[in-house]
Amino acid sequence: GVDLAVGEGEMVVIMGPSGSGKTTLLNCVSAIDAPDDGTVVVAGQEVDVKDERAATELRRRHIGMVFQFFNLIPSLTVAENVALPLMVSGEGERTAARRAVAQVEKVGLGHRVDHRPYQLSGGEMQLVSIARALVGSPAVVLADEPTGNVNPAVGRSIMDVLRRAAKEQDAALLMVTHSPEHAAWADRVCFLKDGVIAEQLVQSGDPGHPLAIYDALQRLSI
Repeated sequence: GVDLAVGEGEMVVIMGPSGSGKTTLLNCVSAIDAPDDGTVVVAGQEVDVKDERAATELRRRHIGMVFQFFNLIPSLTVAENVALPLMVSGEGERTAARRAVAQVEKVGLGHRVDHRPYQLSGGEMQLVSIARALVGSPAVVLADEPTGNVNPAVGRSIMDVLRRAAKEQDAALLMVTHSPEHAAWADRVCFLKDGVIAEQLVQSGDPGHPLAIYDALQRLSI
């Protein structure tokens, strides 16, 4: 029951109650889970979970992922954490380091490139994880509750960075959140209920106003 397309440079938020399928939807897009029926297409390529090598290559080349709990490697510096996807993809060490530092600067942490995760705040660690997701210029960025572990002010900064980066890099950004305030940054909000998209809300503004989102959540009993 999910029929969804996300275009280049578009930010789409998925909202819904626990168990409605939000994370499962992201996992299907990233070739971690297989849909019961239908197809998933990323960057013009049909996702095939059964072909592990192809699924791994798809994630490596076309998908950037941002997690709620950061998933940074404690022993690596900020720059090294961000460079890791490039190194795994076969990028030369010097080129990977240069691109990583440039991406870290884009998220406003140029002064932290040589620090390790334990020296950062929660918001800074999330910005590092965003830089890591974006450094390979992916076609799709998936973000699962990226503001769930930070305070509201830091959350707004994270949303600003995510939205701006997706548009600058023409990436399709698909994000799950429970926060109407953060969902208001999206171009479109999709409300998932019982495994299907019950309603979609197109927004204008940068960010928009969360009132319409609150109204939809109440109307749909989400």
